[in-house]
Amino acid sequence: MERYVFIVLAVVCALLVLYIVVMKVQMRNLRRQLTRNLAPSYDRQLSVTLLDPDLSSLAVGINDILDDQRRLKHDAVRTENNLKQSVSDIAHDLRTPMTVIKGNLQLLTQEEHLSPRGREYLATCTEKADKLKEMADAFFELSVLESDETAAELRQVSLTKTLMQFLADSEAAIHLHGLEPQIVFPEKTVFVRADEQMLVRMLGNVLNNIVKYAQDSFRLEVVQGAERTSVMFSNPVREGEMPDTSLMFERSYRADASRSGGSAGLGLFIVRLLAEKQGAQVGASAEGDVLTLTLTFPNGKSQDK
Repeated sequence: MERYVFIVLAVVCALLVLYIVVMKVQMRNLRRQLTRNLAPSYDRQLSVTLLDPDLSSLAVGINDILDDQRRLKHDAVRTENNLKQSVSDIAHDLRTPMTVIKGNLQLLTQEEHLSPRGREYLATCTEKADKLKEMADAFFELSVLESDETAAELRQVSLTKTLMQFLADSEAAIHLHGLEPQIVFPEKTVFVRADEQMLVRMLGNVLNNIVKYAQDSFRLEVVQGAERTSVMFSNPVREGEMPDTSLMFERSYRADASRSGGSAGLGLFIVRLLAEKQGAQVGASAEGDVLTLTLTFPNGKSQDK
């Protein structure tokens, strides 16, 4: 009798151990399924094969939460896309009348019978129209960038040649603002892997920032490393106007919102988006009164012999 009881207890213990092992396996399986659900492309409910009502109830509850999260995510994505489309439409609608306004203002400058006070008003209106046009263009470019899933056309780009051409094209704007550039390039031609059109757009936005903050000069230096090359723009900043370097590449950041001059604060954020499309990096740092913006690209293959 005792032997029979012992056998029964042994079988029950074995079954309990087996049940616990299977339960642990199922729990690990649920954990793996939850981890896979973190991936944006994974869209499946949790499943359990053990006929345990408590575990099944847990899986059902988790599936309900996952369904709610998916609905919230889809709603958020749809709302964000609608907002981007609205911004794009508004920016597009603003560009046409702003072009007409700028054209008419330019015609008014040719009028010979304007009074000195009238010319002052005209100059003010022209300046503000230019700012509005710049803001509309920035919003439009941002909406296009954020909605465009097209990959960048990465190619072997002569960074040295591109920078020299950019400086030549920007010479008038640089001297108009009284800036003296200091250029420091490596002795050999430097090549990077980038989309040349995007690179030029990035340089233009960075130059606009330099014009906004620089005092009398700026330094453009190319530093080539073993795997990546950095383009560094440095300029002294007027006292009390040093921006927050940790936020400069964030959306709509402005160092002084009360004196933004009509800027939407999107220029450097667009630089960051363009960099991300190319596998490049951006950064900002300050040392004393000198602000440095850095664009870093993967190296191309040297073609110097």
